[in-house]
Amino acid sequence: MKKEEKNIKKDEKDEKIAELIADLQRTRADFENYRKQVEAQKAAAMQTAIYATVIKVLPLLDDIDRALMTYENELGPLKGSLSKTLKELSLEKIASDEGVEFNPDLHDAVMVEGDGEKEVIAETLRPGYRFDGEVLRPAMVKVKKI
Repeated sequence: MKKEEKNIKKDEKDEKIAELIADLQRTRADFENYRKQVEAQKAAAMQTAIYATVIKVLPLLDDIDRALMTYENELGPLKGSLSKTLKELSLEKIASDEGVEFNPDLHDAVMVEGDGEKEVIAETLRPGYRFDGEVLRPAMVKVKKI
């Protein structure tokens, strides 16, 4: 009987060890999932902060654009530096030069002239921007139908 008792105790120990190992594996998996979730939340919070900052900077960019148009010779070097910085921030100007085809997804028409079928931009009233490929603010434009 002693041998049978030892086998039973050994079986109980083996079961307990297997149970503890399974608990440890579940705890490790839970911790790994938690770590991944925290990393994803950090990345999302960082992206939200960058987005909020960029939104607040847009009026400043408008002022800089007006200054560059007025004082092009004096502020020429600033234009290149500004373009480089905007690119690093994943912020790009939406093309809204005169003659560019009007796109309602990218442009906000506040005035329309003419009565043709093709709509092109006549004048940019306020530049638009994309952030990470998505429209952050559409360009405010005057449209001419030709």
